[in-house]
Amino acid sequence: MPDPRTDLLDRLIAEAAANGLADRSLRDLAEAVGTSHRMLLYHFGSRAGLIHAIVERVEADQRQALIDIASTTNDGAELIRLLWQQVSSPELRPFVRLFFECVALTGGEDLTDPWLDLGTEVAASIEAETDEDLLRLGVAVSRGLLIDVLAKGDAEEATRSLERFITMWEQSSSGPHRQPEGD
Repeated sequence: MPDPRTDLLDRLIAEAAANGLADRSLRDLAEAVGTSHRMLLYHFGSRAGLIHAIVERVEADQRQALIDIASTTNDGAELIRLLWQQVSSPELRPFVRLFFECVALTGGEDLTDPWLDLGTEVAASIEAETDEDLLRLGVAVSRGLLIDVLAKGDAEEATRSLERFITMWEQSSSGPHRQPEGD
């Protein structure tokens, strides 16, 4: 049985993904998920605390997805493609939109470093060569392309651009490719 805060956060994330967050009060959000604004304050402290909790959960879920995908392949390019396929899917778009909405509302502090840390770990686990600058570039490219997907409602063009990025990355000296044996 999930704890009450987790259950409430799950319901709030689903509600905010479906109907937005930016111009909604805590009272409105509470009513939409069948609780009171006092319970939201109790569990999250403030509207900013709620938004922080939403971003933290959405990001944690996506980092877990990367870990799960990394357990299925040792090819860095394939890993990027599989993660992209998931995050750009129509099913995840409401949550991607919610992520960017929350970032706009909060300024999005410290959203890249956890990805860089995890990217370094995953790269090491699949014996892929990379560095922090390339990982940061990969995060930025992915986020930028996700904005394009949200704006157009279709991932086809963004996916082509991601493929081009992967090709350029593979051609660089530190791309997401597997190091040759013995090097």
